[in-house]
Amino acid sequence: MEDYINTNQDHAGSLTSGSEMNDETFTNELIRHDWQTDEIVELLEMPLMELLYRAQTVHRQFHEDGSVQLASLLSIKTGSCPEDCKYCPQSAHYSKETGLEKESLLAIDDVLDKAKTAKDAGATRFCMGAAWRNVRDGKEFDQVVEMVKGVSDMGMEACVTLGMLSAEQAQRLKDAGLNSYNHNIDTSPEFYDKIITTRTFEDRLETISRVQQAGISLCSGGIIGMGESIRDRARMLEVLATLTPHPGSVPINALVPVAGTPMGERKRIDPIELVRMIATARILMPKARVRLSAGRQNLNDEAQLLCFMAGANSIFYGEKLLTTGNNDAEGDVSLIERAGLKTAT
Repeated sequence: MEDYINTNQDHAGSLTSGSEMNDETFTNELIRHDWQTDEIVELLEMPLMELLYRAQTVHRQFHEDGSVQLASLLSIKTGSCPEDCKYCPQSAHYSKETGLEKESLLAIDDVLDKAKTAKDAGATRFCMGAAWRNVRDGKEFDQVVEMVKGVSDMGMEACVTLGMLSAEQAQRLKDAGLNSYNHNIDTSPEFYDKIITTRTFEDRLETISRVQQAGISLCSGGIIGMGESIRDRARMLEVLATLTPHPGSVPINALVPVAGTPMGERKRIDPIELVRMIATARILMPKARVRLSAGRQNLNDEAQLLCFMAGANSIFYGEKLLTTGNNDAEGDVSLIERAGLKTAT
Protein backbone atom coordinates (compact mmCIF):
# COMPACT_ATOMS: atom_id res chain seq x y z
CA MET A 1 0.00 0.00 0.00
CA GLU A 2 1.40 3.39 -0.95
CA ASP A 3 1.71 6.24 1.48
CA TYR A 4 0.37 9.56 0.27
CA ILE A 5 1.17 11.43 3.47
CA ASN A 6 4.72 12.56 4.09
CA THR A 7 5.39 12.30 7.82
CA ASN A 8 8.32 14.69 7.90
CA GLN A 9 7.86 17.98 9.75
CA ASP A 10 7.77 19.75 6.41
CA HIS A 11 4.59 18.48 4.76
CA ALA A 12 5.29 19.97 1.35
CA GLY A 13 4.25 17.47 -1.30
CA SER A 14 2.38 15.46 1.32
CA LEU A 15 -0.33 14.42 -1.08
CA THR A 16 1.93 12.66 -3.54
CA SER A 17 2.77 8.97 -3.56
CA GLY A 18 5.89 7.91 -1.69
CA SER A 19 7.46 4.92 0.02
CA GLU A 20 5.57 1.75 0.75
CA MET A 21 4.30 1.21 4.29
CA ASN A 22 2.76 -1.71 6.11
CA ASP A 23 -0.88 -1.52 7.14
CA GLU A 24 -0.22 -0.67 10.81
CA THR A 25 2.12 2.20 9.96
CA PHE A 26 -0.27 3.42 7.28
CA THR A 27 -3.12 3.50 9.78
CA ASN A 28 -1.12 5.34 12.43
CA GLU A 29 0.20 7.94 10.03
CA LEU A 30 -3.30 8.83 8.83
CA ILE A 31 -4.22 10.18 12.27
CA ARG A 32 -2.77 13.66 12.16
CA HIS A 33 -3.45 16.80 14.15
CA ASP A 34 -1.05 19.10 12.32
CA TRP A 35 -2.85 19.73 9.03
CA GLN A 36 -1.99 23.00 7.28
CA THR A 37 -4.38 25.20 5.32
CA ASP A 38 -2.57 24.85 1.99
CA GLU A 39 -2.67 21.04 2.23
CA ILE A 40 -6.41 21.12 2.77
CA VAL A 41 -6.98 23.55 -0.09
CA GLU A 42 -5.00 21.16 -2.28
CA LEU A 43 -7.34 18.34 -1.32
CA LEU A 44 -10.49 20.40 -1.91
CA GLU A 45 -9.28 21.43 -5.37
CA MET A 46 -7.80 18.17 -6.66
CA PRO A 47 -9.49 16.20 -9.47
CA LEU A 48 -12.67 14.71 -8.09
CA MET A 49 -11.91 11.09 -8.96
CA GLU A 50 -8.52 11.28 -7.27
CA LEU A 51 -10.07 12.87 -4.18
CA LEU A 52 -12.77 10.20 -4.01
CA TYR A 53 -10.18 7.44 -4.38
CA ARG A 54 -8.11 8.77 -1.52
CA ALA A 55 -11.13 9.36 0.70
CA GLN A 56 -12.45 5.86 0.01
CA THR A 57 -9.04 4.37 0.80
CA VAL A 58 -9.06 6.05 4.21
CA HIS A 59 -12.70 5.18 4.78
CA ARG A 60 -12.19 1.46 4.19
CA GLN A 61 -9.21 1.46 6.52
CA PHE A 62 -11.28 2.75 9.44
CA HIS A 63 -14.90 1.88 8.62
CA GLU A 64 -14.73 -1.46 6.86
CA ASP A 65 -18.13 -2.57 8.16
CA GLY A 66 -19.87 -0.32 5.61
CA SER A 67 -22.44 0.94 8.11
CA VAL A 68 -24.38 4.19 8.03
CA GLN A 69 -25.56 5.61 11.34
CA LEU A 70 -29.14 6.88 11.46
CA ALA A 71 -29.40 9.90 13.77
CA SER A 72 -32.75 11.45 14.65
CA LEU A 73 -32.91 15.19 15.41
CA LEU A 74 -35.59 16.90 17.50
CA SER A 75 -36.02 20.58 18.36
CA ILE A 76 -36.91 20.52 22.05
CA LYS A 77 -37.12 24.33 22.31
CA THR A 78 -37.76 26.30 19.13
CA GLY A 79 -37.29 29.92 18.13
CA SER A 80 -36.60 33.25 19.88
CA CYS A 81 -32.84 32.65 19.95
CA PRO A 82 -30.90 35.84 20.77
CA GLU A 83 -28.06 34.96 18.35
CA ASP A 84 -28.01 36.66 14.94
CA CYS A 85 -26.77 33.72 12.81
CA LYS A 86 -27.65 34.92 9.33
CA TYR A 87 -28.72 31.50 8.08
CA CYS A 88 -31.02 30.57 10.95
CA PRO A 89 -34.82 30.98 11.02
CA GLN A 90 -34.79 30.45 14.80
CA SER A 91 -33.05 33.77 15.39
CA ALA A 92 -35.23 36.34 17.18
CA HIS A 93 -33.61 38.95 14.91
CA TYR A 94 -35.53 37.61 11.90
CA SER A 95 -38.70 36.16 13.46
CA LYS A 96 -40.99 38.80 11.93
CA GLU A 97 -39.66 37.97 8.48
CA THR A 98 -39.57 34.18 8.85
CA GLY A 99 -42.84 33.83 10.75
CA LEU A 100 -41.36 31.11 12.94
CA GLU A 101 -43.25 30.98 16.20
CA LYS A 102 -41.54 30.44 19.53
CA GLU A 103 -42.16 27.09 21.22
CA SER A 104 -41.33 26.47 24.87
CA LEU A 105 -39.23 23.55 26.08
CA LEU A 106 -41.03 20.28 25.41
CA ALA A 107 -42.13 18.08 28.29
CA ILE A 108 -39.76 15.27 29.26
CA ASP A 109 -42.28 12.52 28.51
CA ASP A 110 -43.04 13.96 25.07
CA VAL A 111 -39.34 13.99 24.17
CA LEU A 112 -38.82 10.43 25.38
CA ASP A 113 -41.86 9.26 23.42
CA LYS A 114 -40.33 10.74 20.27
CA ALA A 115 -37.00 9.12 21.11
CA LYS A 116 -38.68 5.73 21.38
CA THR A 117 -40.43 6.27 18.06
CA ALA A 118 -37.09 7.15 16.47
CA LYS A 119 -35.47 4.05 17.96
CA ASP A 120 -38.28 1.84 16.68
CA ALA A 121 -37.71 3.34 13.22
CA GLY A 122 -34.04 2.35 13.30
CA ALA A 123 -32.25 5.41 14.71
CA THR A 124 -29.37 4.68 17.08
CA ARG A 125 -28.61 8.30 18.03
CA PHE A 126 -31.14 10.82 19.30
CA CYS A 127 -30.12 14.48 19.06
CA MET A 128 -31.98 17.18 20.99
CA GLY A 129 -31.57 20.83 20.07
CA ALA A 130 -32.62 23.90 22.06
CA ALA A 131 -32.49 27.42 20.61
CA TRP A 132 -30.49 28.97 23.43
CA ARG A 133 -27.40 31.15 23.35
CA ASN A 134 -26.17 29.42 26.47
CA VAL A 135 -27.51 27.01 29.06
CA ARG A 136 -28.84 28.55 32.25
CA ASP A 137 -28.88 26.52 35.43
CA GLY A 138 -32.35 25.93 36.74
CA LYS A 139 -35.55 24.07 35.97
CA GLU A 140 -35.13 23.88 32.19
CA PHE A 141 -31.57 22.59 32.36
CA ASP A 142 -32.67 20.05 34.97
CA GLN A 143 -35.32 18.87 32.51
CA VAL A 144 -32.75 18.48 29.74
CA VAL A 145 -30.57 16.41 32.08
CA GLU A 146 -33.56 14.11 32.68
CA MET A 147 -34.15 13.84 28.93
CA VAL A 148 -30.53 12.77 28.46
CA LYS A 149 -30.89 10.15 31.19
CA GLY A 150 -34.06 8.81 29.59
CA VAL A 151 -32.59 8.54 26.10
CA SER A 152 -29.45 6.88 27.47
CA ASP A 153 -31.55 4.38 29.43
CA MET A 154 -33.21 3.35 26.15
CA GLY A 155 -29.83 2.22 24.85
CA MET A 156 -29.59 5.05 22.33
CA GLU A 157 -26.71 7.47 21.94
CA ALA A 158 -27.83 10.77 23.48
CA CYS A 159 -26.70 14.03 21.88
CA VAL A 160 -27.69 17.61 22.69
CA THR A 161 -26.98 21.07 21.32
CA LEU A 162 -27.76 23.80 23.83
CA GLY A 163 -25.38 26.63 23.01
CA MET A 164 -22.51 27.58 25.25
CA LEU A 165 -21.78 25.47 28.34
CA SER A 166 -19.89 25.91 31.58
CA ALA A 167 -17.52 23.18 32.75
CA GLU A 168 -19.96 22.25 35.52
CA GLN A 169 -22.86 21.90 33.10
CA ALA A 170 -20.79 19.75 30.78
CA GLN A 171 -19.98 17.45 33.69
CA ARG A 172 -23.65 17.17 34.69
CA LEU A 173 -24.54 16.13 31.16
CA LYS A 174 -21.70 13.61 31.11
CA ASP A 175 -22.88 12.14 34.42
CA ALA A 176 -26.41 11.86 33.01
CA GLY A 177 -25.14 9.65 30.20
CA LEU A 178 -24.60 12.14 27.38
CA ASN A 179 -22.61 10.57 24.55
CA SER A 180 -22.09 13.59 22.34
CA TYR A 181 -22.43 17.37 22.37
CA ASN A 182 -23.05 19.21 19.13
CA HIS A 183 -21.40 22.61 18.83
CA ASN A 184 -20.75 23.55 15.22
CA ILE A 185 -18.09 26.12 14.39
CA ASP A 186 -20.08 26.99 11.24
CA THR A 187 -17.26 28.45 9.12
CA SER A 188 -13.67 29.69 9.23
CA PRO A 189 -12.39 32.02 11.96
CA GLU A 190 -11.79 34.65 9.28
CA PHE A 191 -15.31 34.51 7.76
CA TYR A 192 -17.12 33.99 11.05
CA ASP A 193 -18.07 37.62 11.78
CA LYS A 194 -19.72 37.84 8.37
CA ILE A 195 -22.22 35.23 9.61
CA ILE A 196 -22.53 35.82 13.37
CA THR A 197 -21.78 38.88 15.51
CA THR A 198 -23.42 37.97 18.84
CA ARG A 199 -20.95 35.21 19.71
CA THR A 200 -17.25 35.01 18.93
CA PHE A 201 -15.37 32.14 17.37
CA GLU A 202 -13.38 31.89 20.60
CA ASP A 203 -16.64 31.44 22.53
CA ARG A 204 -17.31 28.36 20.45
CA LEU A 205 -13.83 26.98 21.01
CA GLU A 206 -14.16 27.46 24.77
CA THR A 207 -17.34 25.37 24.86
CA ILE A 208 -15.69 22.72 22.68
CA SER A 209 -12.79 22.57 25.13
CA ARG A 210 -15.14 22.15 28.10
CA VAL A 211 -17.05 19.38 26.34
CA GLN A 212 -13.87 17.46 25.55
CA GLN A 213 -12.44 17.99 29.03
CA ALA A 214 -15.62 16.44 30.46
CA GLY A 215 -14.99 13.33 28.36
CA ILE A 216 -17.98 13.90 26.07
CA SER A 217 -17.54 13.06 22.40
CA LEU A 218 -17.65 16.21 20.28
CA CYS A 219 -19.99 16.61 17.32
CA SER A 220 -18.84 19.65 15.34
CA GLY A 221 -18.94 20.70 11.73
CA GLY A 222 -20.07 23.60 9.61
CA ILE A 223 -22.04 24.97 6.70
CA ILE A 224 -21.00 25.66 3.13
CA GLY A 225 -22.77 27.84 0.61
CA MET A 226 -22.85 31.04 2.69
CA GLY A 227 -20.52 33.01 0.43
CA GLU A 228 -17.27 31.69 1.89
CA SER A 229 -14.16 30.96 -0.17
CA ILE A 230 -12.50 27.58 -0.70
CA ARG A 231 -9.82 28.71 1.73
CA ASP A 232 -12.51 29.46 4.33
CA ARG A 233 -13.77 25.91 3.92
CA ALA A 234 -10.25 24.61 4.34
CA ARG A 235 -9.73 26.71 7.47
CA MET A 236 -12.96 25.44 8.99
CA LEU A 237 -11.84 21.85 8.47
CA GLU A 238 -8.35 22.71 9.71
CA VAL A 239 -9.72 23.94 13.04
CA LEU A 240 -11.59 20.66 13.53
CA ALA A 241 -8.77 18.43 12.27
CA THR A 242 -6.21 19.99 14.61
CA LEU A 243 -8.30 19.30 17.72
CA THR A 244 -7.04 16.53 19.99
CA PRO A 245 -8.93 14.27 19.86
CA HIS A 246 -10.74 14.78 16.59
CA PRO A 247 -14.52 15.21 16.82
CA GLY A 248 -16.36 11.91 17.05
CA SER A 249 -18.77 13.13 14.40
CA VAL A 250 -18.52 15.90 11.82
CA PRO A 251 -21.77 17.21 10.29
CA ILE A 252 -21.26 18.72 6.84
CA ASN A 253 -24.18 21.02 6.03
CA ALA A 254 -25.15 22.76 2.81
CA LEU A 255 -27.01 26.02 3.37
CA VAL A 256 -30.76 25.69 3.13
CA PRO A 257 -31.84 29.25 2.26
CA VAL A 258 -34.84 30.21 4.39
CA ALA A 259 -36.99 33.14 3.29
CA GLY A 260 -36.79 36.00 5.77
CA THR A 261 -33.21 35.33 6.86
CA PRO A 262 -30.34 37.42 5.44
CA MET A 263 -29.29 34.37 3.42
CA GLY A 264 -32.76 33.55 2.17
CA GLU A 265 -31.97 34.55 -1.41
CA ARG A 266 -28.68 32.68 -1.82
CA LYS A 267 -28.45 30.04 -4.54
CA ARG A 268 -27.99 26.45 -3.47
CA ILE A 269 -24.52 25.02 -3.96
CA ASP A 270 -23.54 22.48 -6.59
CA PRO A 271 -23.81 19.04 -4.89
CA ILE A 272 -20.25 18.24 -6.02
CA GLU A 273 -19.02 20.90 -3.58
CA LEU A 274 -20.67 18.97 -0.77
CA VAL A 275 -19.05 15.75 -2.00
CA ARG A 276 -15.64 17.45 -1.95
CA MET A 277 -16.13 18.66 1.63
CA ILE A 278 -17.17 15.20 2.82
CA ALA A 279 -14.23 13.52 1.11
CA THR A 280 -11.77 16.00 2.57
CA ALA A 281 -13.26 15.69 6.05
CA ARG A 282 -12.90 11.91 5.77
CA ILE A 283 -9.21 12.18 4.91
CA LEU A 284 -8.50 14.69 7.67
CA MET A 285 -10.47 12.91 10.42
CA PRO A 286 -10.39 9.21 9.57
CA LYS A 287 -12.19 7.85 12.64
CA ALA A 288 -15.04 10.36 12.72
CA ARG A 289 -18.59 9.73 11.67
CA VAL A 290 -18.92 12.20 8.81
CA ARG A 291 -22.58 13.17 8.77
CA LEU A 292 -24.42 14.20 5.63
CA SER A 293 -26.67 16.82 7.19
CA ALA A 294 -28.70 19.88 6.14
CA GLY A 295 -29.22 20.22 2.41
CA ARG A 296 -29.54 16.49 1.81
CA GLN A 297 -33.19 16.87 0.85
CA ASN A 298 -32.08 18.63 -2.32
CA LEU A 299 -29.77 15.80 -3.44
CA ASN A 300 -30.89 13.07 -5.80
CA ASP A 301 -29.99 9.44 -5.08
CA GLU A 302 -26.88 9.59 -7.24
CA ALA A 303 -25.49 12.61 -5.40
CA GLN A 304 -26.14 10.97 -2.04
CA LEU A 305 -24.35 7.84 -3.19
CA LEU A 306 -21.35 9.96 -4.16
CA CYS A 307 -21.41 11.38 -0.63
CA PHE A 308 -21.35 7.85 0.82
CA MET A 309 -18.50 6.96 -1.52
CA ALA A 310 -16.67 10.07 -0.31
CA GLY A 311 -16.85 8.86 3.26
CA ALA A 312 -20.19 9.97 4.72
CA ASN A 313 -21.38 7.29 7.12
CA SER A 314 -24.10 9.03 9.08
CA ILE A 315 -27.28 10.86 8.13
CA PHE A 316 -30.03 12.69 9.95
CA TYR A 317 -33.06 10.46 9.68
CA GLY A 318 -36.71 11.49 9.95
CA GLU A 319 -39.21 13.90 8.48
CA LYS A 320 -37.50 17.14 9.54
CA LEU A 321 -34.36 18.63 11.01
CA LEU A 322 -34.74 21.37 13.64
CA THR A 323 -37.00 23.54 11.49
CA THR A 324 -36.37 22.47 7.87
CA GLY A 325 -37.57 19.45 5.93
CA ASN A 326 -35.67 16.20 5.54
CA ASN A 327 -35.75 13.13 3.31
CA ASP A 328 -38.32 10.37 3.48
CA ALA A 329 -37.24 7.80 6.08
CA GLU A 330 -38.26 4.72 4.06
CA GLY A 331 -36.48 6.12 1.03
CA ASP A 332 -33.31 6.56 3.08
CA VAL A 333 -33.29 2.94 4.20
CA SER A 334 -34.02 1.77 0.66
CA LEU A 335 -31.11 3.80 -0.74
CA ILE A 336 -28.70 2.44 1.88
CA GLU A 337 -29.77 -1.13 1.10
CA ARG A 338 -29.58 -0.64 -2.66
CA ALA A 339 -26.03 0.66 -2.24
CA GLY A 340 -25.07 -2.56 -0.45
CA LEU A 341 -24.50 -0.68 2.80
CA LYS A 342 -26.17 -1.36 6.13
CA THR A 343 -27.57 0.69 8.98
CA ALA A 344 -25.48 0.85 12.14
CA THR A 345 -26.87 -0.98 15.16
